[in-house]
Amino acid sequence: MLTILGFAMIATFLVLIMMKKMSPIAALVLIPALFCVFVGKGAKLGDYVIDGVTSLAPTAAMLMFAIVYFGVMIDVGLFDPIVRGILKFCKADPMRIVVGTAILAAIVSLDGDGSTTFMITVSAMYPLYKRLKMSLVVMTGVAAMANGVMNTLPWGGPTARAATALKVDASDIFVPMIPALAVGLVAVVTLSYFLGLRERKRLGVLTLSEVLVEEKETETVLVGSGSGAAKSPVKTGGSGSGTDADDDSEDDERFQALDPDRPTLRPKLYWFNALLTVTLLTAMIMEWLPIPVLFLLGAALALTVNFPHIPDQKARLAAHADNVLNVSGMVFAAAVFTGVLQGTGMVDHMAKWMVDVIPEGMGPHMALVTGILSLPLTYFMSNDGFYFGVLPVLAEAGAAHGVTPLEMARASLVGQPLHMSSPLVPAVYVLVGMAKVEFGDHTRFVVKWAALTCVVILAAGILFGII
Repeated sequence: MLTILGFAMIATFLVLIMMKKMSPIAALVLIPALFCVFVGKGAKLGDYVIDGVTSLAPTAAMLMFAIVYFGVMIDVGLFDPIVRGILKFCKADPMRIVVGTAILAAIVSLDGDGSTTFMITVSAMYPLYKRLKMSLVVMTGVAAMANGVMNTLPWGGPTARAATALKVDASDIFVPMIPALAVGLVAVVTLSYFLGLRERKRLGVLTLSEVLVEEKETETVLVGSGSGAAKSPVKTGGSGSGTDADDDSEDDERFQALDPDRPTLRPKLYWFNALLTVTLLTAMIMEWLPIPVLFLLGAALALTVNFPHIPDQKARLAAHADNVLNVSGMVFAAAVFTGVLQGTGMVDHMAKWMVDVIPEGMGPHMALVTGILSLPLTYFMSNDGFYFGVLPVLAEAGAAHGVTPLEMARASLVGQPLHMSSPLVPAVYVLVGMAKVEFGDHTRFVVKWAALTCVVILAAGILFGII
């Protein structure tokens, strides 16, 4: 019964948000609360929620201060050279922009943190997507898939969890998987190419000078419509002439992300900010301190040095308050969902059922089975639940048929491109929140392409003899 209710709860949540019948925050809170009552454990709901909040509180703190830190770094111009480099490559061509999104997300993912990757990628690419009226779900989908492939880095999380759960060395898992993961990354870039071609066909190719800000107060935008296009002058601060490029004021602020005269720039502190960011990322990789503590210290230092006057600090905090509130609220709402799943025992029963339905004859092929199961299981449950709860059971079944723990561990990484869009991954709410994309729209778009990427990685692993 718990197995059925667990799958029903997840299915109900996904259907409601994809049909836009409920907001993600409301669904993450109310649906598990309702199912907790169905299970007959409504009296323990408070304990489950507190346990879930306690487990995710460090993640929420990390996201809050990471948003502030990277928001300040964007304000002071640290990433302007990277953005301009990507934009020069893109040349206002939708195909190049989508490919550039995948490449940028993959490069930034080297720090091992999905939230950081999404904040930098969206901040860099959002203005161009919006200006050219490109599909924002293409941006979120491509970024999530690229980050999912790179999330398998030893310091990204899943590889370390698999190594810990099966008591093997992380490098022995990851290094042989590099060829298959490289194929997966090529698949993401190739998919980005075709998605970009589709956007190019829909919008046409514009010139860079017609998209970027040429003057402080005036710019020219070329809006593609079918096969034709028309030029429209747009006053960046104006309220007047009705043109599609005149979106809300918040979008106008985003379009000025590369304004060379914005008052928050700190060119004299560029190398200090660069050194601080490199030091922060190095400390994350080397695990000198817990990540929430690192971002807390980094945000405080960045604010103090770049904006020594308290009113300026308050202004920067206020500028990023919306993102902080949205993301942290979503994380704590997700804590209700995960708390009920784990507290009621639904996750354990679902995992046991999945293992029990595997035919006996599949024993010698448990690595393949694990790779296939990693898609739905890492989507419907946290990495901790899968790697510490399910993988050891699967590995034990595989060991009885001569399948090594290393093969099982490598196969378990296959589902990560899909996992990064799971409603249980806090970072995905950073992605959709900053991109102003509905979570349901993102899910509908990305699931099929992410699943295809996972299958490509699995097939490459089998072809190369890794799995």
